[in-house]
Amino acid sequence: MMHSISSGVWPTMVTPYNKDNEIDFSAVERLLEFYRQRGVTGVFAVCQSSEMFQLSREEKSQLIRHIVSHAGDLQVIVSGHTASSLDEQISEAMELTVEGVSAYVILPNRFADADESDDQLIAKMKAFLSEVPSIPLGIYECPYPYKRLLTPKVLYSCVESDRFLFIKDTCCRVEQIAEKLKIIAGTGIKLFNANSATLLESLRMGADGYSGVMANFHPEFYSWLCHSYQTDLQLAEQVQQFLGVCSMAEYQSYPVNAKFALSLQGVSMEIFSRMFDADLFTESQRLEIQQLVQLSSLAHDFFQITSH
Repeated sequence: MMHSISSGVWPTMVTPYNKDNEIDFSAVERLLEFYRQRGVTGVFAVCQSSEMFQLSREEKSQLIRHIVSHAGDLQVIVSGHTASSLDEQISEAMELTVEGVSAYVILPNRFADADESDDQLIAKMKAFLSEVPSIPLGIYECPYPYKRLLTPKVLYSCVESDRFLFIKDTCCRVEQIAEKLKIIAGTGIKLFNANSATLLESLRMGADGYSGVMANFHPEFYSWLCHSYQTDLQLAEQVQQFLGVCSMAEYQSYPVNAKFALSLQGVSMEIFSRMFDADLFTESQRLEIQQLVQLSSLAHDFFQITSH
């Protein structure tokens, strides 16, 4: 394959909006700089964290082009795969995979309903792949509108196609991650864990990095862990414990809380969201995020980590 995906941290990029509920492109640029300064490898844009199901096709295209033009040395992969019919999925992929995008990430739950079999999913994926033969691909176990994990049968089909570079794994189970890593060994496909609690163990088994929501809160810790877990074993265990506990913020008012955390760290943006009412982000939740940001600053000095 001509393209490749580098190992490391790939934040699931949030989409800032202004007070008129339009994309705030200046805030997008500030967010990219925040990621860059904290040592991430690339960004996963127009994903579920980006509220892709709430973005129009035109907005997705504009956002991707803006991100690519301001990404600098960061790699960019994108999704935006929300259409349900094959024709729309093909046109969506062709429009959104602009020059500078390293991979277009598809969702298995867009090819098959929850009650459809793996054989039906595979058949629909093959039909899609045949119509977009030049696009390098990733695959993402997106939890919305329902979570469809990659079974060995589906993953073997992906391997056989020789089209995939990236897996965003959301199973949160070490045994399943190990099984996937065994299937993709030697294929060039890289697996990125979205779950903080199992990250260190998955890295030791051969996972290639982290791609999850908590990289919007303190990506420098994830960057350090992904690059240094083999060289400082004791500190890696301590950083893992810190990240696992902090990741409980994921179950709060996401992505509003992530936008709030970013704003506290100098990334000026509104906290509006199209999929969660920001007015429901409570005072106590704000305090929790403020304390998480303050704790991250203290932990950074305590661990004496450096961004890569």
